[in-house]
Amino acid sequence: MQIIENLDVKEKVYKEKLDNGLTVMIIPKPNTNKKYAIIGTHFGSIDNEFIVPKEERKIKIPDGVAHFLEHKMFEQENGTNSLDTLSALGVEANAYTTNDHTAYLIEATNNFDEAFKELMNYVQHPYFTDENVEKEKGIIIQEINMYEDDPSSKVYMEALKCMYESNPVRIDVAGSVESVKSINKEILYDCYNTFYNPSNMILVLCGDFEPKEAFEKIKENLIEKQEQGEIKRIYPEEKEEIKTQETQNKMDISQPIFVIGIKDNLKEKVTAKKALAIQIILEIILGKSSKLYKKLYENKDLIIMPDIDYDFSLNYAHIIISGQAKDPQKIYQEIKNQIVKLKQEGIKEEEFTRIKKMIYGGYIMEYNDVGSIARMFLSDYFKGINTFDYIEEYKLLTLEYINQMLKETFDENKMVISVIK
Repeated sequence: MQIIENLDVKEKVYKEKLDNGLTVMIIPKPNTNKKYAIIGTHFGSIDNEFIVPKEERKIKIPDGVAHFLEHKMFEQENGTNSLDTLSALGVEANAYTTNDHTAYLIEATNNFDEAFKELMNYVQHPYFTDENVEKEKGIIIQEINMYEDDPSSKVYMEALKCMYESNPVRIDVAGSVESVKSINKEILYDCYNTFYNPSNMILVLCGDFEPKEAFEKIKENLIEKQEQGEIKRIYPEEKEEIKTQETQNKMDISQPIFVIGIKDNLKEKVTAKKALAIQIILEIILGKSSKLYKKLYENKDLIIMPDIDYDFSLNYAHIIISGQAKDPQKIYQEIKNQIVKLKQEGIKEEEFTRIKKMIYGGYIMEYNDVGSIARMFLSDYFKGINTFDYIEEYKLLTLEYINQMLKETFDENKMVISVIK
C-alpha cells in the first residue's frame, strides 16, 4: 500500500493496485458524517475504435455506447433496478459519462456498507437482453432530441465542431439517433468486457474510513477477474488548425448566447502546472475581478457572468468561454483584443499574485467536501495527474511561465465562436 500525503490540505491518500488490476484510493476524513464511493472506468464517448487486449481485431463501435452502457448497468437480472434499491436505503446514487470516462457513485450518511455492496454488485454484473436494449433506445433517443432542442447544449456542441474536424470530442456524449439505433446487446457486452475490466478502472472512497478495514471490505465485494493487457485506443488524426471560425443558429431564446473556444495543441500531455496557468490567465482576461469584465458589465454588453473553463484529456484540450450578450461578436472581439494586449504588454506581477492566491484559496475549499475530493482524484487519474500535484505546482508557478503559456496557448488564429440568436 502506498501512502501519499499533502501537508497543505492535511490529507492522506492510501493507494493500492489490487491483484485483479483495480486501482483503489482511500482518503480518510475522520469525524465526517458522509461516506462517498465512486468507481469509474476509462471509457468515454471518444473511445469509439480500439483493439481488444491480447487480440488483433480492431473494433469500431457506434457513437454513444459508453453513455448507453451507463444507462443499462442499473438493471438487474432479478428484475430490480439498483437505483431504486439504493434510493430505498436512503442513499444518494448517480452515474455519469464524460468524453474520457464513465463513473458510478454513492453518498451516504447511513447504510453505507449495504449501499456499497449494491454498487459493487451492479457494476460487476451487467444484464443486457434484446428487449431491454430496445426499450432503452427509445429513452436515449428522447434524451438526444431534448439536447437538440436545448440552446445551451447546441451552442456548445457547435463550438466543438468549429474547433475539431475529426476528433470524436466533437460528437455528443449520447451519440446520435442513428448511432443509438444501431447499438445491440452484443456491442454492449463487447465493450463491457473490454473496458470494465478492473485493470481499466479505479475506485475512490472518501469519508470516515479506516484504510485497512476499507481495503478488506472492497476485496470482499470483488468478483474474480484476471488483469488484462492495455487497450489500444485508435483516434483519428486531428489537424492543429481549427475547422471553421464561426457558426450561427437561431432558436427560441430571449437574448443571444455564445460559446467562444480556443483550440489547444497536444504536442505534449497537459500537466497540472499548465492547467493551473491557463486557469489563472482566464481569470485575468475575463474573471469577475478583471478590467475587461468590469468594462463589459458596466456597459451592459454582458448579461450574465461568463463561464470560463479549460477542458482537457489525453487527446484533446480547449478553452471554453460561454455566456449571454446582446452582441456576442463584440464580446468575441473584445476578448481577442485583450489577449493581444496582454501578449504585447505581459501580465503584471501584482495581478498574477492576486489571482494566484484567489484560485489557490478556492481550490483548498474543495477539500471540505468528500464528494468533491473523490471526484477530483478519479477524474485526474484518467488524465494521468495526481491531484495533489495541483497544490505543489501552485508554489512553483512563476510569472515567466504564465506569460509563456499565454503566448503558446491563447492563439487568436485558433479562436472560434458559436452563437445562437
